[in-house]
Amino acid sequence: MLLAVLFANSEGNILVERFSGVPAEERLHWRSFLVKLGADNLKGVKNEELLVACHKSVYIVYTVLGDVSIYVVGKDEYDELALAEVIFVIISSVKDVCGKPPTERLFLDKYGKICLCLDEIVWKGMLENADKDRIRRLTRLKPPTEF
Repeated sequence: MLLAVLFANSEGNILVERFSGVPAEERLHWRSFLVKLGADNLKGVKNEELLVACHKSVYIVYTVLGDVSIYVVGKDEYDELALAEVIFVIISSVKDVCGKPPTERLFLDKYGKICLCLDEIVWKGMLENADKDRIRRLTRLKPPTEF
């Protein structure tokens, strides 16, 4: 199960978060842990270079895209390889929406569209869509065409 997808700025402020199957009392712990993990390890990392961590029997894959840090947390069947696929789909969609690796301002300008993409990619803790073209069609809020 995908437990969390978070986007944070370079100062560690959360821009977008999606939790699934994480009790409300544990979410603050995860927010602070992920931001601290990024502050310790993401300095000097290139865009889209993936880093992997393990904490409390869950896997964490995280990276930097422009001025934004992206964290994906999973357990069970969502090991580091599955999370790498999820984060690549998220990165691809964010770059597609923004047109380039986003600055914090550009990310916030495109916030609504990014949230729509994220909702199409991850649904109730599972990877729903990995096809960039299908995600683009679904976020236009028009019915998808069948092939």
